[in-house]
Amino acid sequence: MGVQWYPGHMNKARREIEDVMTQVDIVIEVLDARIPDSSQNPMLNTLRGEVPVLRLLNKKDLADKTRLHLWLEHWRGNDGILAHPFSTLEKSDVAKISQWVAQMVPHRGSAEKPIRAMIAGIPNVGKSSLMNALLGRRVAKVGDEPAVTKAQQKLKVKEGFQLLDTPGILWPKIENPDASYRLAVTGAVRDTAIDYEDVALAGLKFFIADYVEALTTRYKLKEAPNDPYETLKIIGSKRGALRSGGKVDMHKAAEVFLNDVRTGAIGPYVMETPDMIAAEELLVEEAKAKKEAERQARLAAAVPQRQQASNQEYRRQQQDKE
Repeated sequence: MGVQWYPGHMNKARREIEDVMTQVDIVIEVLDARIPDSSQNPMLNTLRGEVPVLRLLNKKDLADKTRLHLWLEHWRGNDGILAHPFSTLEKSDVAKISQWVAQMVPHRGSAEKPIRAMIAGIPNVGKSSLMNALLGRRVAKVGDEPAVTKAQQKLKVKEGFQLLDTPGILWPKIENPDASYRLAVTGAVRDTAIDYEDVALAGLKFFIADYVEALTTRYKLKEAPNDPYETLKIIGSKRGALRSGGKVDMHKAAEVFLNDVRTGAIGPYVMETPDMIAAEELLVEEAKAKKEAERQARLAAAVPQRQQASNQEYRRQQQDKE
C-alpha cells in the first residue's frame, strides 16, 4: 500500500504556490540527492509550467557519486532544467547559486528587475538551511523533522536577487508505493506517520540488494544477509535493542537502522536510478489502467441491474393505477 502523509497545511501551501507562481522567474527546487526522483514533487512540476527550475541535489555527501551522475546525465539537455550536486554545508556550493540562477534567467538581475526565485521542495530536504546559508543569517527555522516551515517568506539575497520561500509540501497521493517507502526511509515523512519496522524492512531489502557490503561492514555481519527481517533482528541484538528476556525489540532495532541510514553512518547511497524509476512508473500506469478497467466493468454490470429495478418500479406504478 505504501506510505501516505498529507497534513492539512499542505493544501494551503499548494494554493499559495499556485497564486504566486506568476510572479516567479525561476524555481530553486531542493532535492534529496539520495532519492533524486522520489523527492521531486510532481504537483510542483505542474504548477511551475514553463518557469525554469534549478535542481539542487542536496546532501551530496551522503550520496553515491556514481548513481548521482546517472541522474545528472538523465536531465542534461532538458530545456528549462539545470541540476547540480549540492551541500548547504559547503560555502563554495552556496556561492555558485547566484551564478546558476543568472545563467537560467539572463534577462533579469538588476535592481529594477530583480530575479525572483522561489525555493521549493518536499519536507526535510534542506530548504531552510539553504535560505540561511544564502542570506548569511538565520531567518528560516531549521529542524531535523519534516514540515518545519509553514509560511511563505520573501527575502533579499543581494541587489537584483530575491528569494520566496515556501512550505515543504508532499502531494495528496503518492501513487508509487516504492517511492513512498524511499521517502519514509530517508526521513521526508514525519516519523509519527510511519510504521518503523515496516519502513526499516523496506530499507533493508534495498540495502541487501544494492549495498550489501556497506550493510555487512556497518554491523560487522559474519556473512552477507539475504533476509530483511532476520537482518533487523541481528542489528537489534548487536545494538542492545532488547527487551526483558533477551528478546529483540524490533521497533528499537528499526530506529537504530533508520538513524544510521539517514545520518550516513551506513555509507553513501542513492536509492534509485533513471531506469528503475521508468520501470516503476510503467507498473504504476498498468495498475491504474487495471483499476480503471475494473471500475468500468462494475459500472457496466450495474446498468442491467438498475434497468431491471427501474422496470420493476414502472410495473408497480402501472398496477397501482389499475
